[in-house]
Amino acid sequence: MSEQEKRAALRKARMYFQRPENPGFLVSETEEAGPLVPVFTSLEGLARFAGACGWASTTVEDLVELLPEGVRALVDPLGERPFLLDARTLREADGQESGTEGTDDGGS
Repeated sequence: MSEQEKRAALRKARMYFQRPENPGFLVSETEEAGPLVPVFTSLEGLARFAGACGWASTTVEDLVELLPEGVRALVDPLGERPFLLDARTLREADGQESGTEGTDDGGS
């Protein structure tokens, strides 16, 4: 699978997160990585992290648009391969691809 195909699949993936009392996200302040929202690729992962709790879900595409400015998502923090996700990272990756796809210097 190409990087572009991976990103397209990731954008449509469903993420689960603990639902706070008021609309929004439960943001954790960290010294090393700044403000983070823990999100999970499965309800089971969320349950291992938070126990029994209210939850919500959305696609990655919507998640990165809904996160407050400067807040990133930490995907599967207790999993084998946790990673940080933010809107800027996805936009930059898309921009790099679109910047190279149609590039043709006319043979010069």
